Amino acid sequence: MAESGTDDILLPAKELVADDAKRSRSDDGENEHSTKRFKGDRCDVQDVHKKYPKRKVVLLLSYSGKGYHGMQRNMGSSQFKTIEGDLIRALVQSGCIPENHGEDMKKMSFQRCARTDKGVSAAGQIVSLKVWLIDDIVEKINDNLPSDIRILGLKRVTSGFNSKSKCDARTYLYMLPTFAFAHKDCDIQVERYRLSRETLQRVNSLLACYKGTHNFHSFTSQKGPRDPSAKRYIMEIHCEEPFVREGLEFAEIKVKGQSFMMHQIRKMIGLVIAVLKGYAPDSIMERSWGEEKVHIPKVPGLGLVLERVHFEKYNRRFGSDGLHEALEWTGEEQKIAGFKEQYIYPTIIKTELEEKSMLNWLNTLPIHDFDVTASGVQLDEGNSKENEALEGSDDGGDSD
Repeated sequence: MAESGTDDILLPAKELVADDAKRSRSDDGENEHSTKRFKGDRCDVQDVHKKYPKRKVVLLLSYSGKGYHGMQRNMGSSQFKTIEGDLIRALVQSGCIPENHGEDMKKMSFQRCARTDKGVSAAGQIVSLKVWLIDDIVEKINDNLPSDIRILGLKRVTSGFNSKSKCDARTYLYMLPTFAFAHKDCDIQVERYRLSRETLQRVNSLLACYKGTHNFHSFTSQKGPRDPSAKRYIMEIHCEEPFVREGLEFAEIKVKGQSFMMHQIRKMIGLVIAVLKGYAPDSIMERSWGEEKVHIPKVPGLGLVLERVHFEKYNRRFGSDGLHEALEWTGEEQKIAGFKEQYIYPTIIKTELEEKSMLNWLNTLPIHDFDVTASGVQLDEGNSKENEALEGSDDGGDSD
C-alpha cells in the first residue's frame, strides 16, 4: 500500500491496482504520462479525503457469535473466523479506512468495549475508531458485512475517547432453559417443565447474594484470593419472567457490573444452579469469596449475550456540550430488539434443542467436586489451555 505523506491521503488499494494496470499496458515512451496520471489521481484522492475528514467515532455493533472464535481478531492468523476480522474487512471495502489501517489497527485507534468469547453474541457492543466520514457510511459498511453482523448506529466522540477505558459498566444476559432450575430429586420432562413463582423467587434470592463488591477469585482461573483485581462490583442481577419458544421454556438472567473476568458470569450462574438443584449448600456462596479456592462449575457459553455497555461519566461531561452526543441508543432500541429476535434468540434456541448443551452440562453436576484443591483446579483449567487461548474472555473486563 503506497502512502502520500499522511494517513488522511492514503491511496485506496483498488485505485493503485487500476493505475498499475494502466501502466502495465503502456510502453516505455508512455511512462512519463503514466506518472503524471498517477500524481493526478493522488491529488483527486487527497481532495476526496478533504471532503470526508477523518474523525473518531463509535459504532454500535450487534452480532450472533455462533461460528466465530470470539470478538477479537487474531493478528497474523486467518485460521479462525472472528467478528473483528469480518468488521475490519468491511471497513476497508467500504472505503472508510485505508487498507494499511486494517493491517495495523493501532493506526485507526481501534478499541473494543468488551471482548466476547467463542460463540458469545452481542446486542450492544461498542467499538471506537477513526474513520473517514463518507456518505452513507453505516449503509456501506453493512453492505460488506455478513447478515449476522450489523452496524446499528454511529456517533462522533472526543478525539481521545477509548471505548474500553471510558466504559463505566457492562450488562450481560444469559438465556437458559428453565428446567435447569429444577431440583435434582424432581422427576421432570424438560419440554413440559414450567418455572413456578416460588422457584423464580428462590433464583432471585440467590442471585441477589452477588450484589455489591466481592472477591471473585474462585470464579475465574489464575487469580489468587489476595489479588486486588479479583474484587468486582456487581450493580444489578436478576432473573426475568420466563417465556416459551419452540415448546421449551426459557428465562433470561441479567447482570450489570463494572467489569467481569474470564468465565466469571458463567460460573456465577453455574454456582446458583448447583445450589438450586441441591448439589451444593447455600453456604457455598459466601465460602466462594473466602481465602480457600472453590471449584465452581461454569454453564455453557451458548446463552451468554453482551446486552449493552454504559458510559454515564462520559455522557455527563460531554453528552450535552453542544459538540458531541450522549452515548445512549434509545433511537436504536427497536433495531437492537429486531436483531435479537432475528439472529440471536433463534440461534440460541435452535442450538439448545439440537445439541442439548444445558442438559449435557447438568448431567456433569452429580460428579462435580466443589472441594478440589487449588492446584487441581489449575490443572483442570490447564487441560483446555489451548481452547482458552483461542477463545479469550467471554465476559470482557481486564482479561482483554
